Amino acid sequence: MAALQPGTLDAMKNNHTQLLAEWTNGLQASGATRNLKEQDLQQQTSEFLHLVISGLQNGNDKNIAAPGWDDTRLFLEKLSHSRALLGHDSQQTANFIFALKGPLFALLQKQYEGNPALLAQQLWEVSELFDALGMQTIRTFQKSRESVIKRQQEELLELSTPVVKLWDGVLALPMIGTLDSQRTQVVMESLLQRIVDTGSEIAIIDITGVPTVDTLVAQHLLKTVTAIRLMGADCIISGVRPQIAQTIVHLGLDLQGVVTKANLADALKLALTRLGLTISKAD
Repeated sequence: MAALQPGTLDAMKNNHTQLLAEWTNGLQASGATRNLKEQDLQQQTSEFLHLVISGLQNGNDKNIAAPGWDDTRLFLEKLSHSRALLGHDSQQTANFIFALKGPLFALLQKQYEGNPALLAQQLWEVSELFDALGMQTIRTFQKSRESVIKRQQEELLELSTPVVKLWDGVLALPMIGTLDSQRTQVVMESLLQRIVDTGSEIAIIDITGVPTVDTLVAQHLLKTVTAIRLMGADCIISGVRPQIAQTIVHLGLDLQGVVTKANLADALKLALTRLGLTISKAD
């Protein structure tokens, strides 16, 4: 930051405690401290102000992509990630930076009250730096948020495709919601792995909770059935409601060779029969 005056840095260093206090009060007043512990807020504000002063003191310019700002960028990445986990939005996260501009500008007004031209220059230079830091925070926040959303989606996919052992040699996979390519891959991997782990001979895919079956969904089901057969196991599709049956016929889909049942109970009964087992009521 070549145009930064020594007096600006001196003002920031000599009034460090005052800046932190006014900055923290501004953050609390704006609601940017929601879900934050007071101790964490104090640690974050103190560390960030120290990083900025150190960066400027070492002669770094406004290009925050330069190596001299590595520690500051790393701090902002950690800050953005923690805010994303707390459920803050990008505006709240960026406000952590922008809220410091008010107290700092007021401090510089006192520092250069006798030199309006120099004051305007310093305000502009400092404003550009903090705007760049704020934008860096927003960018890192968006990346962190996307990472959190992706991880949550993967966890939901795993939770929505549980493989249940109904009987020795019989597995069931109750499906709920739309079946797309990504979910089909998760279904295949989890089901095939369970077949290997348990040595099961029959797998039941229950589609009672699948709202609609179109050509794409049917293709995904057929791929899963084919993969199960390649593992040496049989597959039964249960939960074929009248509406789904009519849709399959209307679309002209070929499900020949695929055993289907109206409900999971009928599918389990058929699976037990294939294993040579019978169920009877106790006297």
